[in-house]
Amino acid sequence: MSGSPLIGARAEHPLYGELRQVTPHAAVLLADNPSPMTLDGTNTWLLKAPDASSYVVVDPGPLDPVHLKRIASFGPVSEILLTHGHPDHSDGARSFAELVGAPVRALDPTFTFGSEGLVDGDVITSAGLELRVLGTPGHTSDSLCFVIPGEAVLTGDTVLGRGTTIVAHPDGKLGDYFESLRLLAELPADTAVLPGHGPELADAGEAARAYLAHRTQRLDQVRRAVSALGGSPTPRQVVEVVYADVDRVLWPAAEWSVRAQLEYLRTEG
Repeated sequence: MSGSPLIGARAEHPLYGELRQVTPHAAVLLADNPSPMTLDGTNTWLLKAPDASSYVVVDPGPLDPVHLKRIASFGPVSEILLTHGHPDHSDGARSFAELVGAPVRALDPTFTFGSEGLVDGDVITSAGLELRVLGTPGHTSDSLCFVIPGEAVLTGDTVLGRGTTIVAHPDGKLGDYFESLRLLAELPADTAVLPGHGPELADAGEAARAYLAHRTQRLDQVRRAVSALGGSPTPRQVVEVVYADVDRVLWPAAEWSVRAQLEYLRTEG
């Protein structure tokens, strides 16, 4: 969820539909689906070694035929990977797979098509690359990150390029999210963040540590709000106090995170 200026700065994105090379092995195509939840839109990532003949595509995005055909126009696709199953990342995956004749791989078998799924610790060898799979639950239970060793990590919605993300309760769990952020904080220095929304960031460890600090601060605010509101407030009442500085259009999403925070306080303190 965006709404916090703590992390990232608004970048000048290319026009929708233009492929932009970001790292030696990763280029991004921005889907034209902007919203308060998707920021400028969903980032579809195209990965390949310079001498490879095909791409790995990460998060084809929404079911937008124009966007999917544009992805396909850049060359053959060997595999399609999903960071998680939210519709703005996955709705176009099956149609895109049928368009390019490539399998879809994900943690949640609901979204897998034409190949085996993915789990933490897998290594994907494709398009001249070796991608390491990190299980990073928290935003959702099926969230994955993909590491290009020595270069970058594709974070989906676990870390955004601007603002902060939600913990999508009840599927997402705050305790899991803390652990996932700690895992990302241990990545080597200068590992770039290639997020599902917003601009790329220079250092995954720095971004994850900033997210941890922000989440800890929010949790303390929720704890104080619960006490001030009599000990048993509704999630909406907590949102109105803790997220008073956030655009109200984002309050329904903030309520998901508050529910996750309240559950965390009940179960883990």
